[in-house]
Amino acid sequence: MKIEQIYTGCLAEAAYYIESNGEAAIIDPLREVEPYLKKAAQNNAKIKYIFETHFHADFVSGHVDLAQKSGAQIVYGPTAVTSFPSHIATDGEEFKIGDLTITALHTPGHTLESTTYLLTDKDGVKHCIFSGDTLFIGDVGRPDLAQKGDLTMDDLASILYDSLHTKIMTLPDEIIVYPAHGAGSACGKSMSKETFDTLGHQKEVNYALKATSKDQFIKEVTDGILPPPQYFAKNVAMNKGGYENIDDVYKKGLVSLAPQAFEDMANQTGALILDTRDPQVFAKGFVPNAINIGLNGQFAPWVGALITDLKQELLLVTDEGKAEETITRLARVGYDNTIGYLAGGIQAWKNAGKEIETITSISATEFEDDVNKGKVVNALDVRKPGEYESEHLENTLTRPLDYINEWTGEINPDQTYYIHCAGGYRSMIAASILKARGIENVIDVAGGYGAIKATGLKRTDFACPSKAMKV
Repeated sequence: MKIEQIYTGCLAEAAYYIESNGEAAIIDPLREVEPYLKKAAQNNAKIKYIFETHFHADFVSGHVDLAQKSGAQIVYGPTAVTSFPSHIATDGEEFKIGDLTITALHTPGHTLESTTYLLTDKDGVKHCIFSGDTLFIGDVGRPDLAQKGDLTMDDLASILYDSLHTKIMTLPDEIIVYPAHGAGSACGKSMSKETFDTLGHQKEVNYALKATSKDQFIKEVTDGILPPPQYFAKNVAMNKGGYENIDDVYKKGLVSLAPQAFEDMANQTGALILDTRDPQVFAKGFVPNAINIGLNGQFAPWVGALITDLKQELLLVTDEGKAEETITRLARVGYDNTIGYLAGGIQAWKNAGKEIETITSISATEFEDDVNKGKVVNALDVRKPGEYESEHLENTLTRPLDYINEWTGEINPDQTYYIHCAGGYRSMIAASILKARGIENVIDVAGGYGAIKATGLKRTDFACPSKAMKV
């Protein structure tokens, strides 16, 4: 028996490879499927099943491509409806993988088709569950994504409570819980950094499993849920209806463009120029109107949150050799319309004598000096509301990056704005977007709030809020 968790940190997503006696199964695969095919080939195994725990909202699954390339059958839980060939399991239905048995346990609540897969070994011992977004380590799935008709978030939380208490918590305590996500995913609100645990331990430490009543569970699970990112519903639609073959996405996107061709393509198509380099490197020189979302951060979720049109054509500026990786990570969240990348990167652009833009980035100490000199009139904190409420600088305005498309209109292009986040990744995204939208006087505070805390600037918390500056 072989069980391998394949964890992708930038998405906080876990896929699984299961193998026994020359047969294999994949649970919740990512969009790029070659790694699964290679793994099975190396082990002389044939992929028999692709199990989907639910219609994922935060990424596009590789189920359709993987089924076409491997001949495996796609399996969803009860109530799922797809536009491609799939097997809709009944509650309790069993599937054989070599000596192993996988049992589908219908566990609605996060979504209505959500299903947990129970693995039983050759001796009949219940070994582990693949819980999808039903049960995380330290949390449970958010119950607000599948509201339909009269079905409310509280209704889904109630259904989730029943699923957990009748299907999962009745299993042996020693069973291992393998969820679909870890800390950083927007599919829950307080997931652990650990990516698996025993069910017994989760009963002891998971706030949702410790709830003493259904009413308490509903209250605690629904409290503090932020609105889902705009791309979630679009990814669900792709997972239900199918999508462009990943090989075609690569073929279309891996087009090397010399500086002039790159510029012409941008002018002719209206493509968005996406620069994925390190924020501080980006600030020192970039193609005019480019926005920066660094590949070394939570790249795909921020693309999904901020670029509202999945069909938006994209032109890439990357570090050397990073174009294919960038296209892969874009495709994971449904952005399939990359149409080329800048050959030779920003250095080739400079060598061609093309115009360069910059963004001023200052240290926390320099920011402190500017504050003390009275230069700082507009300071924007682009962290999430909860981060701001926990602790923030006096006389700053909370403007979460998540909602920049909503608050950009409030910005006065004739004024100067100092922007910070927690560590500098999000502030450069915000600064680049504002710059591309005609706000010329933006100043990034490198190191963000983490660096600012080491200065003498006054801070406050939610219990004692100060008056925020107005834009």
